[in-house]
Amino acid sequence: MNKIATKSFIFAGSMLVVGLAFPSIAQVGVGVKAPKKAEVYFDGSRKMLDEKWTYWDGPRLAATLPIKWFIVNDPVDKGTAVNTNDPAAAGGKYGAADIVTKEKFKDFRLHVEFYISKPGGNSGVYLQNRYEIQVLDGDTTSHGMAAVINETPSPYYAYNGVGKWNAYDIMFRAARFKDGKLVEKPLVTIYFNGKKVHKNQRISQVWGGPNSGIDGGNDGGKGITDVPGGLKLQAEGHDVLYRNIWIQKMDITEANTDF
Repeated sequence: MNKIATKSFIFAGSMLVVGLAFPSIAQVGVGVKAPKKAEVYFDGSRKMLDEKWTYWDGPRLAATLPIKWFIVNDPVDKGTAVNTNDPAAAGGKYGAADIVTKEKFKDFRLHVEFYISKPGGNSGVYLQNRYEIQVLDGDTTSHGMAAVINETPSPYYAYNGVGKWNAYDIMFRAARFKDGKLVEKPLVTIYFNGKKVHKNQRISQVWGGPNSGIDGGNDGGKGITDVPGGLKLQAEGHDVLYRNIWIQKMDITEANTDF
């Protein structure tokens, strides 16, 4: 069980979802614990990794169960974390050993913490197994750290750096469809280490092709479907660690993810 140090968090404003007032104080940043309405998806334990995650069965899958990501001692705090450096992904072969939650989601609030061990460390957090929020040390472009990949600049200023824990706090609203047609694009608001870096950012497509995630092979990634997806973490052959991952399912009726 990972005992996360409760430090370096800030308070964000209130929000109204489906007519229900959520608590007026929402904690964001490294060390934030899951609220009562959220479910923990990774607590640092091997048991939870095996129970709640599996390999993503994409076209490039080269790994076999059980998951070969391995549990390590937390290099900063007490407890444990998981290292993404799966042998099947050596050389940066994304899609070969990515893991995804067995549960699938539509709208949600996500908290995830990551640690990059060495310069150039690379991974990625995929919302609905579609939309990548980049984890990449040293890249300040729209393909770089904390970018909604290829759609926003990297808010690199908020990055804590190599050898330190970092946190994404994300509110995500899935694409909306009517009569099978896309009528509203997905929306996301992201805090990076307690700083709001993207607000109600629309996401236009899935990037990276069929090896990247759900719908990546549909119409060049623009053919998004109305199918829920799990939270996916990317293996790129680097020593990138994760801990303290929790998700609160939501039903965001209005096109607004700001929190």
